[in-house]
Amino acid sequence: MKLFVPKEHEDGEPRVAASPDTVKRLVGLGAEVVVEAGAGWLSRITDEAFAAAGARIGSGADAADADVILKVRRPAASEIAQYRRGAIVVAIMDPYGRDAELAAMAGAGLTAFAMELMPRITRAQVMDVLSSQANLAGYQAVIDAAAVYDRAFPMMMTAAGTVPAARVFVMGAGVAGLQAIATARRLGAVVSATDVRPAAKEQVESLGAKFVAVEDDEFRAAETAAGYAKPMSPAYQAKQAELTAAHLAKQDIVVTTALIPGRPAPRLVTRAMLETMRPGSVIVDLAVERGGNVEGAEADRVAEIGPVKVVGYRNVPGRIAATASQLYAKNLFAFLETLIDKTTREPKIDLEDELVKATMLTRDGRVVHPSFAPPDSSPSDEIVESSAERDA
Repeated sequence: MKLFVPKEHEDGEPRVAASPDTVKRLVGLGAEVVVEAGAGWLSRITDEAFAAAGARIGSGADAADADVILKVRRPAASEIAQYRRGAIVVAIMDPYGRDAELAAMAGAGLTAFAMELMPRITRAQVMDVLSSQANLAGYQAVIDAAAVYDRAFPMMMTAAGTVPAARVFVMGAGVAGLQAIATARRLGAVVSATDVRPAAKEQVESLGAKFVAVEDDEFRAAETAAGYAKPMSPAYQAKQAELTAAHLAKQDIVVTTALIPGRPAPRLVTRAMLETMRPGSVIVDLAVERGGNVEGAEADRVAEIGPVKVVGYRNVPGRIAATASQLYAKNLFAFLETLIDKTTREPKIDLEDELVKATMLTRDGRVVHPSFAPPDSSPSDEIVESSAERDA
């Protein structure tokens, strides 16, 4: 089994899909691991470190005969053209609204898995890329806020006077939000947070933050079985916006993290709200890649809107790529290990495995995931024939 780890080329992605530790483990499973030269450089992993772990340092051409390709981001059309039919590709695929890209992978005969669709079950916790990367995003959001904010975070009592603690408000208490709360608390800030999921209240308060929300009947039913937030009614949104606006006016730093899978980011902060905030206040919008939670947020910029600096960095986990790659590589290895037959040491996909059902996007020339498959996704005669020849 040949496994290839390419250098990421899209949007200057600094992360890499393997680490020396996971390379060593993959070699132990019987894989021939080839890492493209320079793939780990932006994550502080040298070619020499990969080679010492057992990898061969190669080039992009090594993708042509690879059985498995591990990536951070969905492969571009130029990369797909290099892959052999039947290859397994595992990455963060960002499949929502990407019908053409999914069709391209299907047409190339790839077996593609989307790591972000991993089910939230105990068995899959070690494979949960959303949690591992969001955790780092929440941390980095506070660090970015501290870098832009021109005052101290903790209360300081000095001979020259007392410095008040910064007030930090976290909007959305998922994995990223909870880590933002914890990080801001460690830096000495007074922290509050809000979320539409009732289970979040206890989590927020357990970290020492104040919970802020309109706690009515709709709020108490605002969570899916998978633990995600449900879209709220316009009436609830209006009440929550009124409460939020009053609270925002008293804050120094705000971190917004609200995302709903497959939908544009909900608008949480309007320009009118920004105008009520204190001069020098900072908002970090972690949802800017999905349209943003903050009106006026701009991708990869610190936008000054009225008295507020709005930080809109994309790919926030990539801002700490060395750590993000280490965790992502472990997520990938844990999943890939379930796809390898321990006896033959070759890929073996169990189509009845709940992990496979949840994450497989394409197979044998079709988009097979029920959430993304078109009404008629039958493979062409050419693809069926090619599959039969390969299996023979």
